[in-house]
Amino acid sequence: MHDRVWSCSVSTGQTWTVGVTGATGYAGGEVCRLLAGHPQLRLAGVHANSSAGRRLGELQPHLLPFADLTVQASDAASLAGYDVVVLALPHGESAAIADQLPAETLVIDCGADHRLNDPAAWARWYGSVHAGTWPYGLPELPGQREKLVGATRIAVPGCYPTSVTLAMAPALAAGLVEPDVVVVAASGTSGAGKSPKAHLLGSEVMGSASAYGVGGVHRHTPEMIQGLSQAAGGPVGVSFTPTLVPMSRGILATCSAPLKPGIDAEAARAAYADAYADEPFVHLLPEGQWPTTAQVLGANTVALQVAVDADAHRLVVVAAVDNLTKGTGGAAVQCANLALGLPETTGLPLVGVAP
Repeated sequence: MHDRVWSCSVSTGQTWTVGVTGATGYAGGEVCRLLAGHPQLRLAGVHANSSAGRRLGELQPHLLPFADLTVQASDAASLAGYDVVVLALPHGESAAIADQLPAETLVIDCGADHRLNDPAAWARWYGSVHAGTWPYGLPELPGQREKLVGATRIAVPGCYPTSVTLAMAPALAAGLVEPDVVVVAASGTSGAGKSPKAHLLGSEVMGSASAYGVGGVHRHTPEMIQGLSQAAGGPVGVSFTPTLVPMSRGILATCSAPLKPGIDAEAARAAYADAYADEPFVHLLPEGQWPTTAQVLGANTVALQVAVDADAHRLVVVAAVDNLTKGTGGAAVQCANLALGLPETTGLPLVGVAP
């Protein structure tokens, strides 16, 4: 039997129970934080094998509404009783559990197991057998929202691909640029997960910025290629360089591509304004204002700015996203809303935390 839990929100209409496995990690904890304010999704159980039997409040002290929940094991039998299951597990661990859950359960995978369409790409980048492809949980990608309505299996995008895809998809879809994208993106340390790693110690990170995964070896690269190629309607090349900067959460992605002849700044801005006019979570900033990670902290939003480098003949797009909210946990809740027929913005913050 799952623990009962106090909720800080007032439910209206139908409610669904949610179980989160990996709830003691950063991504799973973010899902739990957002569920505390959701009127129709009720967190009914938290799971994590390494800390089973402990109080969630010991491990995630900021989750006060759920502090007395007992962490349970992450096996399929323990997860089978929920309406919605969120899998916030390391790559390669979700598929085995998901295969054992009832077909009618809404399963949302925050890991990479079901994101890629190409089994060969999965084998190359992850070194194991492809578990299959689920609907990709980026509603703002052209043609994607309809695939999520009523779905029972959804793959949440990676945090870097969220920022990069939303930054470049409008330009590629409108034919403004050549399909050759260069990305340099800075990320906070929470993107690497909660497991202890020497290079993520405070004394190693404070006052230091470093590049990693250089030379096209980061595992998010094929996911970026997949999403941008979908937007472009043909193959897109991506050169991606991630960097680690001394902050806990957030991504600032600077993306560029060669302009096609005749495209100027006015045409570029118009394409983005049109693409995102009705998107509640994507904000094209006023001209002259540039995205910062601070402005999206804790919000399920992406801040964008577009510029044309006339001398270099390139479009430059800068995107800021909170890797744990819109980049993971918020995307999971956004997708659950769509799958269950709820308004897409239900329970999701549009306002960041400042300072």
